[in-house]
Amino acid sequence: MLKDIDAFATLAVKNIDAAKSFYEGMLGLEPEGEDQSGMATYRSGSTRILMYESGFAGTNGANALTWGVGSQFDAIVQDLRDKGVSFEHYDDLPGLTLVGDVHVADDFKGVWFKDPDGNILHINSG
Repeated sequence: MLKDIDAFATLAVKNIDAAKSFYEGMLGLEPEGEDQSGMATYRSGSTRILMYESGFAGTNGANALTWGVGSQFDAIVQDLRDKGVSFEHYDDLPGLTLVGDVHVADDFKGVWFKDPDGNILHINSG
């Protein structure tokens, strides 16, 4: 029924202006269309990301957004580091070893970081 219809990510934020500053300034996303009161829409590749203000922002303890960036991984991580992004360090991820800020296993590399509302964002070499 839904397999051929595009879905989009929906992300709760506490303050839309702070979120816009982070997602545009730190991550380089560009707004798509006009903002609605308390909402903003972005495109990342072919994926739409809708952000809306909610008191429940940042309460999910799992990944909110994930990007598989392939061979661009090291450059993107360095760019985020240069912009002041702090990466999360997890000791309980089976099969992954922490090397600096990067969790690695064979050909896989991954980093996790949080937006201003505590939403967990993930970038990997996939």
